[in-house]
Amino acid sequence: MDRPLRIAGRDYQSRLLIGTGKYRDLEETQRAVEASGAEIVTMAMRRATLPVKGAGEQEEASLLECLPPERYTILPNTAGCYDAESALRTCRLARELLETDLVKLEVLGDRETLHPDIPETLRAAKQLVREGFHVLAYTNDDPVAARRLEELGCVAVMPMGAPIGSGLGIRNPLNILKILDQASVPILVDAGVGTASDAAFAMELGCDAVLMNTAIAAAREPVRMAVAMRQAVQAGRQAYLAGRMRARFTGSPSSPSGGLLVP
Repeated sequence: MDRPLRIAGRDYQSRLLIGTGKYRDLEETQRAVEASGAEIVTMAMRRATLPVKGAGEQEEASLLECLPPERYTILPNTAGCYDAESALRTCRLARELLETDLVKLEVLGDRETLHPDIPETLRAAKQLVREGFHVLAYTNDDPVAARRLEELGCVAVMPMGAPIGSGLGIRNPLNILKILDQASVPILVDAGVGTASDAAFAMELGCDAVLMNTAIAAAREPVRMAVAMRQAVQAGRQAYLAGRMRARFTGSPSSPSGGLLVP
């Protein structure tokens, strides 16, 4: 039996978290989220609180009406923040509007690569923890930065597999393994997943979960890809728990060599 994913004292059966941006409309967003089986859904504050426009017209339904907090754990994020102050303001707004202390901290340092600004992330994380927030912190794949975020009190650390929206997969698996080896909080790969094999690989490494958005939303068939990602995360987790065979440089017959009719 596998243990559930535990974040901030709450258990989740799904180890796939998905974002809500880049879909064609609210209906597709809702269908993809349902197909993914995700229980935690992340959204930027501007999308959580404002009506969404579709097909050139204002829609009456908001994202929160399609993805009600009674059914999903809404994880507001600080997407688009480039300094600690703006990230802090966004989290405080999320607490007030959504009545949640659970936040995804994302402080970017470069508009082209979307790499995180680690000093600003650490500064924001320290203050948010002081204010009682449960912080899931997005960071690069640096084991030192990951350890610092855990030491500050983040409830989960989310190293990037590759740049946000790149679909390049996990570029530095050895760094992820080092982060996992030293961590006592959940480690979630966030950013860079492009297809199901990337998600399965993250789970096979031992990651506790995977967060993705573009890999599903930008697929030719997002709902079908959501199903694939759900199954990939499940398969990767089972493979990790089962323990892979030892890799060999020589062949090893799968049939017994004794008792053959012809020697």
